[in-house]
Amino acid sequence: MSQSIALVDDDRNILTSISMALEAEGFNVDTYVDGSDALRGINQKPVDLAVLDIKMPRMDGMELLGKIREKSGVPVIFLTSKDDEIDEVLGLRMGADDYIKKPFSQRLLIERIRALLRRRELDTGGGPDGASEEVIRRGDLIMDPSRHQCSWKGAPVNLTVTEFLLLKSLATRPGHVKNRDQLIDAAYGEHIYVDDRTIDSHVKRLRKKFKALDDDFSEIETLYGVGYRYQESAPTSN
Repeated sequence: MSQSIALVDDDRNILTSISMALEAEGFNVDTYVDGSDALRGINQKPVDLAVLDIKMPRMDGMELLGKIREKSGVPVIFLTSKDDEIDEVLGLRMGADDYIKKPFSQRLLIERIRALLRRRELDTGGGPDGASEEVIRRGDLIMDPSRHQCSWKGAPVNLTVTEFLLLKSLATRPGHVKNRDQLIDAAYGEHIYVDDRTIDSHVKRLRKKFKALDDDFSEIETLYGVGYRYQESAPTSN
């Protein structure tokens, strides 16, 4: 069954050219010229991935992402203008999985889309052979890769695919330091270039989600100039 993509941009030329390229690769594409129409469409017809322009009328990409994240962890790629560095960081903190600067090649976008979809399939399907992965238990943290479920002290934590894979990489070997290159490989796969700042933004987003449930959460440690590690603590007694 073909995977479906929502493409949202107020530039009709971009919509036409990108949708044709994606359909040629076998994807089903739903196009929208603004965030309001896209939100209605995605709510009525869920997709496997969304590509959002940031600057749009009626509802911009940031607001649309926030509303999508209220209900779904579907992978999201932002399309940003050349100088929108602040928007990139804010978008990642809000839960976007990746961003691509305009102008960009269609081949690059397709590669990023395929990488995100592969990671989501591996994360929810338990690997290439379809076997279920073991549940990860680290103190008060429980992660079920086969179901893309995460909880802290019994409360569910809604994570994007990228956030889940980053946390999984750290929690799999508590106490071991992972540098940014290792985390990029874990979350994005090899041969995909991602700026170090992207990983930092995702880690900040992870911490924020856990601290919203527990002000004392401090398991994800930063080793400045080196990377990150998950420092397991004893589970809270009932």
